Amino acid sequence: MVCGHGSRNQNAVGEFSKLATRLRERFPQWPVEYGYLEFANPVLHKGLDALKAKGVDRILAVPGMLFAAGHAKNDIPSVLNSYQAKNPDVRIDYGRELGIDLKMIRAAGERVREALAACETDVPMEETMLVVVGRGASDPDANSNVAKVMRMLWEGMGFGWGETAYSGVTFPLVKPALEHAAKLGYRRIVVFPYFLFTGVLVKRIYAQTDEVAEAHPDIEFVKAPYLNDHDLVIEAFVDRVGEILEGANNMNCQMCKYREQVLGFEAEVGQAQESHHHHVEGVGGAPENCPCNGDCDGRCRDEDFCREHGIEWTPVHSHAHDHEHHHGHDHDHDHDHGHHHHHHPYPHADHPLGPKSMEKGKG
Repeated sequence: MVCGHGSRNQNAVGEFSKLATRLRERFPQWPVEYGYLEFANPVLHKGLDALKAKGVDRILAVPGMLFAAGHAKNDIPSVLNSYQAKNPDVRIDYGRELGIDLKMIRAAGERVREALAACETDVPMEETMLVVVGRGASDPDANSNVAKVMRMLWEGMGFGWGETAYSGVTFPLVKPALEHAAKLGYRRIVVFPYFLFTGVLVKRIYAQTDEVAEAHPDIEFVKAPYLNDHDLVIEAFVDRVGEILEGANNMNCQMCKYREQVLGFEAEVGQAQESHHHHVEGVGGAPENCPCNGDCDGRCRDEDFCREHGIEWTPVHSHAHDHEHHHGHDHDHDHDHGHHHHHHPYPHADHPLGPKSMEKGKG
């Protein structure tokens, strides 16, 4: 069972389903299903139901997540535990996130090399800078892992310099990070989204790269492709399944803010870990005949179509929710805040290079 977050972007949903298809090829002896926490179908419990309907009495559940932040630590386990309690005849074993993994680093390196190979100009690596962009989470351990990926790519490939940025929640965000990078004197800046799949955040990263590039025509900005279903990413997922079977799938909790007093997050030790996605399971999943071809990210061009299919409609030019990421989630979507969350406030929500800078009129 491959457990994803879900996205309003049909292209992202399609890429995730392709991941499940490729894992079916690797495990022909087992049924393989997938599901999402929210904003796409099937939701997790539907995928679990599908496996149970096939006579399965043991489920190996792997999170389709790069790092262990709120979704991998709280939301997915909460759904799995609830399902397990209601279905005691089925055993569910939960695996760990992809994490810091040499195969993932190699896959990332190959994506960066693809972008460099497509460049028409010849710029030495020592005059080229790398900016790795992570999703951004309210978990400092997950954020620090992005920085480690960046360092291993920087040193392994011989870039002149490297920096880390984030698409939301934490700091520095993409645009201020790139504006800072542009001051360092490098001829070329490679921007690499360390994401599994496309979605509103990857689009935003590329769009903000274009904005900064326009302001600095003397610097060549290169947009590297995200990971997607690179062969080595598939191999890493296969490894995670193997770890479950071997009993070696323990998550590294050494710097987990729920277990240890992490600097700046001391108040979150022992905090209840629960999912807040139950109210939006499946909400926003666009049907295949979406008039926007799945490229609307929840801001559809056709109100009547959305109403007819029960999809929450937001005008395509609306920016009503763009500022909502300062509350501390590591999501790949904008959020309706009519519901109550149980998250501790992110301690740096007002950081000048962080989420507040995403508000309209503030860069």
